[in-house]
Parts: sequence; C-alpha cells; structure tokens
Amino acid sequence: MAADRQFLILPGWQGSGPDHWQSHWQACLPGAERLQVADWHQPDPTDWLQALDQQVSQAEKPLVLIAHSLGCINLVRWAAQASPAQLQKLEAALLVAPADVERTGCPSALLPFAPIPQTPLAFPALVLGSLNDPAASAERVAELAGYWQVEHQILGAVGHINVASGHHRWEEGFYWLYRLLKEADTSVRAA
Repeated sequence: MAADRQFLILPGWQGSGPDHWQSHWQACLPGAERLQVADWHQPDPTDWLQALDQQVSQAEKPLVLIAHSLGCINLVRWAAQASPAQLQKLEAALLVAPADVERTGCPSALLPFAPIPQTPLAFPALVLGSLNDPAASAERVAELAGYWQVEHQILGAVGHINVASGHHRWEEGFYWLYRLLKEADTSVRAA
C-alpha cells in the first residue's frame, strides 16, 4: 500500500505525544514523517503554513496528509493559498477532529488560525468528527466539511479523538484511512 506514496502527520496544538495515535501511526506507516514546526505549544500560523509548504515541496511521491485538531485547520489554510502544482502533490487527506478556532471559548493560542477557510479542497479528503468533541460540535464538523466539499463521518461520542478520550493506537482509524485511499485511487483512475 505505501510503496507508491508518502504519509505526512500533521499534529494539532501541543503536538502529538508518544501515546497519541498519530505517533503510533507514524511508527507503523512505512516512511511516515511528521510536520516540523518551531513551537507546538505557541503555534504561529505563518510558521505552520511555511513548514507544511516546505514539506509538501520536498515530497517525491504522492502525499497523504493525516491531520488532527489544529493540524486540520493548518491544512485547509495552506490548501486555500497553495499553488496548483503544490495541490497536485496531494493524493488525499484525513482530517480528524478539526478544531473550531472560531468557537466561543476557544483557547487564545489558537485564535490566530481564524478565520477558517471555506474554500473547497482540490483533493480527496475525509473529515471525522464526534458527538461530544469540545473542540468542534458534530454540527460544526458537518458545516466545515460542507464548505470544503468533502465527505464527513461522525463516529459517535468519542471525544476529541486523542489520548484524553482514550484513543492511543486507534487501530479502527485505519479503516477510514484505507477507505479514503481506496476512494482516492478510484477517483484517479476515473479521471
């Protein structure tokens, strides 16, 4: 599955620690890399955009982005201003538990990432949300997916899909990744 593609992990605010499913996925997906930013705890939207742009530029194979929380917002902000050549490098993107940086009570460290772009994504993507995620309601996840013109799934009352909500290795998440990759492959063959 992975020989003809690269995986790039896009953590959210404070990064993804060693017990986070993104860290486990990075260890088990062949050749997976992690976005490198200056500071995970004091996120700078310009730095995060530039870091993503640089790593996409360096990709030598079709790139699959696996984003969580604020990483999802960084991804859509990047996609809204990326060149067509950069966007063509993306095979697909999995956006898990996007953080609504426009919500009431949003942590101040995340506010510089607002507003959230409403630009349709130019590559296959899937947004996964939760019925009880404090970072984005199920309704908001559906609204964001509508703006981005991609499919979304609400996985039930599964929290923020992070360590605090009991998601460590999150093997069941691979179902959604494989499904997305199969759909992306089908769309490429159909084009």
